Order: sequence, then C-alpha cells, then structure tokens
Amino acid sequence: MIDQKRAQGFHTYTFYSCIKIKNPSSLKQRIRKQANNLKIIGTIILTQEGINSTISSSSKNNLNKMISLLENKFGPIRFRDSFSQKQPFKRLKVKVRKEVVPSGTNIMINKDSNKYIEPENWNEFIKDDSVLVIDVRNDYEVEVGSFLNSISPETKTFKEFGNFVESSKENFKNKKIGIFCTGGIRCEKASALFKDKGIDDVYQLEGGILNYFKKSEDKNSFEGECFVFDDRVTVDKDLNPGGFFQCFACRRPLSKDDLSKPEYMEGISCHNCINEKTDEDRKRFAVRQKQKLIKNQI
Repeated sequence: MIDQKRAQGFHTYTFYSCIKIKNPSSLKQRIRKQANNLKIIGTIILTQEGINSTISSSSKNNLNKMISLLENKFGPIRFRDSFSQKQPFKRLKVKVRKEVVPSGTNIMINKDSNKYIEPENWNEFIKDDSVLVIDVRNDYEVEVGSFLNSISPETKTFKEFGNFVESSKENFKNKKIGIFCTGGIRCEKASALFKDKGIDDVYQLEGGILNYFKKSEDKNSFEGECFVFDDRVTVDKDLNPGGFFQCFACRRPLSKDDLSKPEYMEGISCHNCINEKTDEDRKRFAVRQKQKLIKNQI
C-alpha cells in the first residue's frame, strides 16, 4: 500500500448526493469557479435529482474545502477517498444532465425508501442462499472484477438495465435481492427501476465496491479489481491503481495480454472495438495519437 504521507501524488474523492436541485444550470459556473480556484480536477455532474462526482487534487486540504463548499449547498456529503501517484484526470469538467445516471427513463430516485447493507456486513449478507446478488455495472466492468457468484445483467450501458429488470422480473418475485456498483449511485437508480416493476425487497451495498474495499476487513468475496472512470482505469482492493490499461478509442479496460493482441494499436483500436469503429474513425484516432506523441516530446 502507498504511504500517502510520504508519497507525492493525487488524492481522489468520490461521492454523490441524491437531493432535489431546482435549477442545476444556475450552479454550474459558480461550482466550476470554486473548483478551479482550488486547483481541483475531475468530473462534477449536476442534475435535478442530485450531484454525482469524482474530484482530485494534490492537496487533500483543497478537496476538503471543496466538500465544505458543496455541503453548504447540498447538505452532508459522504465521500470515499483514495490516493494515486498518477494523475487520475486531465482537467475539470462540470456538466448539467437530466439524471445523475442516464437510465433512459423518467423514473426518479427516492433515496428515503432505499435499503442499505453496510460494507462490514456485506459478506455475511451475500452468503445467504436466498439472496440474489446482482452486479449493476456494465459487462466490461464485470470482466475486470466482481463479487463471487454474482449475476451480471450483461449490459453495455446502464440504459439497458431497465430492460434487464423487465425481462427478468418474474425471476425476482418473492426474492431478496442484493445489488452493488462502483460507488453506489447506480444502485440508487437501480433500486428505483426495481420498485417501478413492483420489486421492493432490494438491498444496496452502501457506498459500493469502493466503500467495501475501504471498510471490509475480509475482501475475499471479491475477485479481481474494480474499474473506475478515470485515468487510473482500475483500483485494487487496497484502492491503489490496478494493473489494467485503457483503449483510448472505446475507453474499455485492457489487460497486459490484451495489449499483445493483433487488434491493439495504441490510441487507435483494441479487440473490443475493432469491429465497432470505421476506417474513418481509426484515421481520426491515428491523427490524435500522433499529436499526443508530439506533445509529449515537447
């Protein structure tokens, strides 16, 4: 594990808050200015149903100041922190969206009625044979790592999760369901999608996999690493940067073995997207990759 007190690098806070924001657009520039003043990078998403964010800085003090500023607007915020010697983001992005997690529906989160399992109790909870454990994340994330014996919805994006619930709802009746994701926010929306189909006995891993890695003493129920949506690509069970790389054409994670496959060309393609992208796409990516290499040499 990296000694954060001695190493130089970046602290990263991941958090969300499911609250009603009447006019998120009016907050965008103010929050951007505050974050820029504190030299914070990352992504902040503002919606009418809450805020979803991963922010990073070399200064933990600046991150704490940013959290305090956001708490003045949104109330108490619980965040998961991690440390990396590699810069996880290139810049700051503040976005306004319809939903905290795009679901392709008009269903809104109702956090007050959601049920949670604390990370310290998760292992015992999923040992129960009557519990169906469902990984709410996408297929490429599941491939990197997941809880043993969990069910994958085999989705490409979260917008497909509602279809998974609809097609499987007969299998979920009279069942206790445990769901998990990276940091918890997709489970908030997933719980709403289950409830919309009359499925109420649903329990979320509080704070997601990242919180489980931080708080659970026994992490053997999880196999592999956890994909994260920043330049670290994955984190291991100690929340240190993992052993995966990323295809900059499709953003999917790649193992060391994947880099040896003939379809892989740095910055241009990999075995996942070789048949998804056109020759024109690859020409454009090649130009971008060349510009990137020239910039790195300057």
